[in-house]
Formats: sequence, structure tokens, C-alpha cells
Amino acid sequence: MRLKLPARVIEFPRRPLVMGIVNVNDDSFSGDGTLDFETAVAQARSQVAAGADVIDVGAESARTNRSAVPVAEELRRFQGFLECWEDVWQGVEPRDAEQIWPPVLSVNTWRPEAVEGVLQVGNVELVNDMGGLPDDRNARLCAAHGAALLIMHSVGEPKIPHFQQQWSDVMGAMERFFEEKLARAEAAGLSLEAVILDPGIDFAKQREDNLTVFRELERLHKFGRPVLVPVSRKTVIGEVLGLPDPTSRDAGTIACISAAMNRGAKIFRVHHVEAAWQAVKTLAAIDGV
Repeated sequence: MRLKLPARVIEFPRRPLVMGIVNVNDDSFSGDGTLDFETAVAQARSQVAAGADVIDVGAESARTNRSAVPVAEELRRFQGFLECWEDVWQGVEPRDAEQIWPPVLSVNTWRPEAVEGVLQVGNVELVNDMGGLPDDRNARLCAAHGAALLIMHSVGEPKIPHFQQQWSDVMGAMERFFEEKLARAEAAGLSLEAVILDPGIDFAKQREDNLTVFRELERLHKFGRPVLVPVSRKTVIGEVLGLPDPTSRDAGTIACISAAMNRGAKIFRVHHVEAAWQAVKTLAAIDGV
């Protein structure tokens, strides 16, 4: 399995990738967002030093109890970070020989106007689209710029709550969803080797839906694409453990990494990069990867 980026290719099997989260916003659910570009760059640099293979930067929170940031403001926040991207990793030594170097820059955004703007700035290798590809515009933009595209499973438009969504067969619905989206991306000219799949933990899913996704994650292997699992400090972890504070859920996050890695996940999106890197490296050594 290959993940095609603008100027390089990541080959699997290999140790799963750790994706660090940097929020250039002031309403992150985990309380770690910042509107100060220097602080955001320092956060990313620390994560890279801790072993992050990918840095996923977002300029607005996915929280549904907050209105969407205007596109112009979202782009302003992105540009301030993207222009400093090389400062994140230059002068830093890779954690080990397996770390992707230089690290991959991912942008977490979904509106085509924002996607087009960030891709024009440069340096971006991956678009993390939580919008679920409702049309082909983001796929066309990624194809035109050579960027990879992450497609996340959900329903409806982002920034709108879907707390009442019910699934009789969440994995069957997810398989049909990805079949449709992959066909759409390919028809738009994007190589399927440039696509990552995300089951969308906590998005339009209830506790039992999320747990089912973890149990049956292997069903997504049929698509032959890397599966990213956004495990970090998720609501489902808080529900299982009775922990309302997201920052107290890192141990539960590691448990989810272990479960998902055993079922073939290739990328983990996390806040606590050091803990995730240690877990992934240890599990890979046990598995002989």
C-alpha cells in the first residue's frame, strides 16, 4: 500500500504514523488552541521532536456549539502558520530512523474556498477534510496541486450537531459511504493512492456506534487505503471512563491506539504525541513491524 504525496511516497507496511494536532484557534475542545503563531509553531516543533510524522494544523474548531469561522479569517490563521512551516522542523533531529522526515504538513479544513487558499500558499501535502466530500471540488483541488486527501465519515455539514443520528448498521453505512466517495474522488482526477480514510469517531455517532467502529475497523481494509483513526481524547473515551475533562483521557487514548493498531489502522491523530509515539513504537516492536 502506498500513500502518494506531492513529491514523495510513503510505503506500507511500516510503523503506523503519529499525527500531532496543532490548533490555531481559541475554542479547541481540548483547551490547547492558540491564536499566536509563534506559540503554534513552538507546539508543532515540540511534537515533531517527540516523534510526530505528520502535523495537522486547524484554524477553526470542529465543535458544533461554535459558529464557523469566516473563510478570510481561517485563511489568515493558516497563512501565519504555513509561512513558518520550515521553522517547525529545521534544526530538529528525527526521533528515530523511521520517522517521516521532513514531517508531513496536513491542513484540517473543509470549505473549498479555504482548501484552495491554503494549497496556493504552498508546503501543504495533505488536506484533512472533515466535510466528507459532499461534491468533487476538494478532490479536484487536491488533484490539481498534487496533495493527498483525507475523507472523513460523517453525515451532513460540519459545524452542525448530529447528536440524534441513529445507525442500524454503522459499518455497512460507512462502507457504502466510502465506496461513493472514492468513486467521486477518482472521477475528479485524484489518484486513489493519494486518499486516506477516516471513520470519523464521535462524528454523528453515539457511544455504541463508536465502539462498534473500533471493534470492526478491519472491514475498511477492503478499500486498500490507509485508515487514520482520530482517537485523541474523544467523547466516547470520556463516556466509557466517566471523565468529562478531555485532558484527562490520554490513558484511554492509548488503549484506543492499541485496539485500532491491532485492527490495521495506519495513522493516529493525537494531542499527546510523546505518549502516542511510545505506544506505537512499542506495539510495532511486539508485532515485528
